[in-house]
Amino acid sequence: MELSVDTVLQEATSALATIPDGTPRLEAELLLTEATGWSRTRLFAWPDHPVAPDAYARFHALLGRRLAGEPIAYIRGRQEFWSLELHVTPATLIPRPETELLVETALESLLPDAPLRVADLGTGSGAIAAALATERPAWHLFATDRSPDALEIARENLVRLTLGNLSLLRANWSDAFAPASLDAIVSNPPYVAAGDPHLTRGDLRYEPREALTPGGDGLEAYRAIAADARRCLSPGGWLLLEHGYDQGTDIRRILAEFGLSAPSTRTDLAGHDRLTLARG
Repeated sequence: MELSVDTVLQEATSALATIPDGTPRLEAELLLTEATGWSRTRLFAWPDHPVAPDAYARFHALLGRRLAGEPIAYIRGRQEFWSLELHVTPATLIPRPETELLVETALESLLPDAPLRVADLGTGSGAIAAALATERPAWHLFATDRSPDALEIARENLVRLTLGNLSLLRANWSDAFAPASLDAIVSNPPYVAAGDPHLTRGDLRYEPREALTPGGDGLEAYRAIAADARRCLSPGGWLLLEHGYDQGTDIRRILAEFGLSAPSTRTDLAGHDRLTLARG
């Protein structure tokens, strides 16, 4: 017997409620749209419509992957960020809403119509660079990563979004840039401490470990970026770094130690420290 859309969604929502910090109904809807090819609007409009056996079989397989803990972004192969739909795989971190604060702050801090040169270090899927390139066509974005697999995903996103003002470079942080060649650096580097138990929980179990933690106290990437920032930034250029909720004090100290001016920290919507910025 074929089950209705509403019945399938109700059963899946109940099953998905066992996943901590999940969004059961939304995830059930996204998985069903993936299995059927229907839009969420169609699901809402036709709750009594039967789900064909082949579509239900696909849905059941996808649901099993999610119940096993696999992130829904990897199951679907895409994630929305800054209203852009980005291709993602286990070679890249999943772009998260908190990172949009980094994009917002860069847009607020830098001249919108000047031909600025902005580097996104450790770009992963290219989410930050793509958002800035979309919003500021006068800027030229340089997105770096040392992972060839991550850069291939970023390249696919760049091509699909037709971003002609974004270049990709395989590099370790800012190594590829000449002195005083950048007007701003933005980055969401790995910042989880090596022993943090979150690394063995939830979605983080599936994400690339090297993109989550640099080992040790979680601050090594900030030291590396800060150590080279003044060399490759033009005078007065900006450095903007996303970090963990409890790292603001440490990041400000690191930036000051490497001679960056007036480091300050901004909080996210939950009131947690989320990014620190300074000038070269």
